[in-house]
Amino acid sequence: MADTSEESHGCENEDKCTDNDFETSKLGTKEYWEEAYQKELETFKDIGDIGEIWFGEESMSRVLRWMDRAKIPEDAAILDIGTGNGAFLVELAKHGYKNLTGVDYSPASIELARNILQAEGLTDVTVKEADFLNSAGELGGFDFCIDKGTFDAISLNPDNNNECKKLYVRTLKEALKDNGIFAITSCNWTKEQLLERFCDGFEFVQELPTPSFQFGGKTGNSVAALIFKKVHS
Repeated sequence: MADTSEESHGCENEDKCTDNDFETSKLGTKEYWEEAYQKELETFKDIGDIGEIWFGEESMSRVLRWMDRAKIPEDAAILDIGTGNGAFLVELAKHGYKNLTGVDYSPASIELARNILQAEGLTDVTVKEADFLNSAGELGGFDFCIDKGTFDAISLNPDNNNECKKLYVRTLKEALKDNGIFAITSCNWTKEQLLERFCDGFEFVQELPTPSFQFGGKTGNSVAALIFKKVHS
């Protein structure tokens, strides 16, 4: 894969990485997502509606455009973390990527994703029920990992919140090959907070442009989209 690094950011120990926490929420629970995807599954079976695309279609397009510029090979092993309805897997497959895997801890999510992929005629995409935080040894060898809202949800988990975030980073490092790429889209964390959270074992590559807003004379972004590269640690 092409080296597209623009700048780096690192630290010696993940325990030194800090961020400002916010209140936990039911959106961080498996029960919430299982109920939500069960409803979407029933809707898809009734009327063929695939349900919500997290952060909208542009969130997928901006990552795909970056992948084009970075010349990510079509046979790269790609993992969609928290695949939901599998919409990103569909777009990746339509874009020509052939080695795709999606995981989610919600059984209804996986059934929905399989139904949608089948309806699109995409039978070679792998989707499986798996809790990313408890998948040590099960997920590995990926060239590219994508997260669109999953780290956000994990950050809202009412149980062992800080440990879950640290475990996410450790699991991500296990899943990626050395020099593998990680693309994350978040509406809960700023660029600076994500740089701190993924400071151990990752090098910052690029920030992707997202819609900005102005308030009180200051400009900000409601969504952060960053690219990292795993480095040997």
